[in-house]
Amino acid sequence: MAKVSTNVQPMDSTDFRTCPVTGLKVHLPAQRLIIANAVTAVVALLIGGIFAILIAFTRVPAVKLLPPETFYRLLTAHGTDMLVFWIVFFEVAGLYFGGAVLLNARLVKPGLGWLAWVLMLAGAILTNIIMLAGKADVMFTAYPPLQAHPLFYFGVILFAVGALLAIGLFMATVIVAKSERRFTGSVPLVTYGLIVAAIIGIFTLLAGAVAFVPTFLWSVGLLPRMDPGIYRIVFWAFGHPAQQVNLAAMVAVWYALATLTVGAKPVNEKVSRFAFLLYVLFINLGSMHHLLVDPALGTATRMFNTSYFMYLAVVGSLIHAYSIPAAVEVAQRKKGITGLFGWLTRAPWGEPGFAALVISMVIFGFIGGTTGVIQGNDQINLIAHNTLRIPGHFHATVVGGTTLAFMGLTYYLLPLMTQKQLVGRGWARVQPYIFGSGIAILALGMLWSGIQGVPRRTADISASGLAGVDTTLVLVGVGGTIAFAGLVIYILIAVSTLLFGKRQKC
Repeated sequence: MAKVSTNVQPMDSTDFRTCPVTGLKVHLPAQRLIIANAVTAVVALLIGGIFAILIAFTRVPAVKLLPPETFYRLLTAHGTDMLVFWIVFFEVAGLYFGGAVLLNARLVKPGLGWLAWVLMLAGAILTNIIMLAGKADVMFTAYPPLQAHPLFYFGVILFAVGALLAIGLFMATVIVAKSERRFTGSVPLVTYGLIVAAIIGIFTLLAGAVAFVPTFLWSVGLLPRMDPGIYRIVFWAFGHPAQQVNLAAMVAVWYALATLTVGAKPVNEKVSRFAFLLYVLFINLGSMHHLLVDPALGTATRMFNTSYFMYLAVVGSLIHAYSIPAAVEVAQRKKGITGLFGWLTRAPWGEPGFAALVISMVIFGFIGGTTGVIQGNDQINLIAHNTLRIPGHFHATVVGGTTLAFMGLTYYLLPLMTQKQLVGRGWARVQPYIFGSGIAILALGMLWSGIQGVPRRTADISASGLAGVDTTLVLVGVGGTIAFAGLVIYILIAVSTLLFGKRQKC
């Protein structure tokens, strides 16, 4: 376990402030970068959320809000803004927090951090402009022979380069913090989880470069053709591992929320670290389930990766699923709470971070995680992969799991970084319940519709002849509406705190 060292090399005290509540030394250049990346992330979340509600009502047969062309355009933008821009900007803010603030250390090259932010912002803006202009209606996957405008690929590449620089800066900060003896022993578990996310992120972004750089050259005419089979294989070395970065970061945030809300510490931290290690070794192999019907890969390769190696990563998630509740229970019982379930019934359910932690874990584990394991099976995948079951799965994992966890963490990082009191704390207490229930309904509606055969990525299914799906697709619209309300509440709290929150010492 890490300990803050008292025998450290001196640093310029003018670059730091000490929070009297937490005792953390906040590096001011890191603080500014954390705020910049977090604010940009929230803007991307709002944009992607607006697209989401429009898409959800288009899928409801009785509404059919958008014409097909607009539906596919916004579906491309929604996936890119939510799966890439919102989450990666927030994760970069988390990396700087975990590498500098949690270690009482300095961010080694703040200028590099600003360069990374500018590149990521430029890439995000450029990509959105091209998508909304109707020059990149290629979906999130952008499979050739579908071809987008060259600036679409260039924007994605710019963003990826910036994200790589940010990850490199985080890694360098941790290394320098160790050399300057900012901590002794191993890094804190939260930072350890973020290091795992960074390692997976490096692999993901390099794979993305292998996919998108040749595609960019093809779009400008420097390559005569793109092989769709090769692109598909290489893309999923980027597309699915990008979500595994989210998984590692989300679990790190879970541990942080457990500590912040009830003072929980892992019962066995070595086991928790081993579970993170399983992610590094095996989690990316789960991307093979996108290729189970691909003739370019042998049956043995597909089966071995999805039916054996991927399950070793699932073991890692199961360890965390038991470790975190156990840590919460132990922390509660140390406070004198007795009874079989007293530790749970007397938990701080009115604390937004605790509510976000529990709801995130439940949605991720019981809806997202279980469906992911089931849908990764070869035989079931053949039936499920092109249905709405797949979006139902990843909305439960990425939105109900990762996004809700990040929202919960915001309620603690925002006051710490801005030195302002949280505005609308009463709304913050109910926001995780509103957002979480909406996403749960949305995901279950998608899963139920997909089981009945409703295809994914399809604007209008009126000619499909599917009976009995109107009700289940209505759940998508209802859940989307509730979740959007929760998203708006979260953004209003964050923006109001940033602009109008009362100054406080920490």
